[in-house]
Amino acid sequence: MIAIDTNVLLRYLLEDDLKQANKAKALINGKQKVLVVDAVLVETVWVLTGNRYQLNKEQIIDTIMILFAEYNIVFEDPQVVWCALKDYRLADSIRVKGKKKQADFADALIVNKAIKYGKITGNKVDVIYTFDKAALLIDGTKEP
Repeated sequence: MIAIDTNVLLRYLLEDDLKQANKAKALINGKQKVLVVDAVLVETVWVLTGNRYQLNKEQIIDTIMILFAEYNIVFEDPQVVWCALKDYRLADSIRVKGKKKQADFADALIVNKAIKYGKITGNKVDVIYTFDKAALLIDGTKEP
């Protein structure tokens, strides 16, 4: 197994630098499984939703689904990513200081990783505290 960083995953997805994109494709379509850790996935989503690319929620969901369909790509914890994707997809909008806001993918991943950690260690996580008003709409969160 090999692992890739955010830059390699972005070149693969965006094909915005042909030379690097071809190298990224060769890695991802090669003979070894390719690990995408949670930090790489979150950073990738952050870049794709940022000012330069401005992907919307549906496009982010489609992108993650494409990665799930890639034969060689292995997520750090696919079950947690899948649960986070579900929570992200179902996140309602709220108004915060006059602006429409939804929990983002990182919020959903944080909540689901905390819950999974509790299950793995036997130390149940009763609540995930956040000040983020949109993230408070995800089950298991509470304001301190």
